[in-house]
Amino acid sequence: MPAEFIRIHPQNPEERKILHVVNALRDGAVIIYPTDTVYGMGCDIHNTRSVERVARVKGIKPTKNDFSFICYDLSHIADYARVGNQTFKLMKRLLPGPFTFILDASNRVPKILNANKKTVGIRVPSCAIPRQLVFELGNPIITTSIKDDDEILEYPTDPEEIFERFQHQVDIVIDGGPGGNIPSTVIDATTDAFEIIREGLGDYSL
Repeated sequence: MPAEFIRIHPQNPEERKILHVVNALRDGAVIIYPTDTVYGMGCDIHNTRSVERVARVKGIKPTKNDFSFICYDLSHIADYARVGNQTFKLMKRLLPGPFTFILDASNRVPKILNANKKTVGIRVPSCAIPRQLVFELGNPIITTSIKDDDEILEYPTDPEEIFERFQHQVDIVIDGGPGGNIPSTVIDATTDAFEIIREGLGDYSL
């Protein structure tokens, strides 16, 4: 069966549609959804089989993954990562926003997500759809970017084109309007000597 294609308002997500997707996530669904940067693919972080499915679609081994996950807010982050005072101040200034923070993982992060490493990437995007999904689900969802084979446009931006490409590999594609084509800025915050790992959409300056 092809995936469901669901249009959700990007600023005011319809509760009925959000809850429909959340119920699917609880049942193990893999979804594609908008963020404040590029479209992402993901699932409930606590569903091992779904994480393995995401890895297969990406063409990587689950234990070799470089997945980050989306939290609802800063208090949610503290459940899954150790956050120092300086890091907390920086995150409070930049989040929600187009940033991924690399942090020391807590023991609540599922082993499949940090099998060979002790860090985790965490996002709180300034996009209502994924944040509402996480809020209603009660725990984070995976986020990994949808890449394109196009040499000029690295990330696909048209939800209908994304659906055509992935409709037989995922369960739901959410249309939240045109996506961006610049990924998040990645900051290593495992120490107070913050280091930019990848320049992206987020404008970071000390």
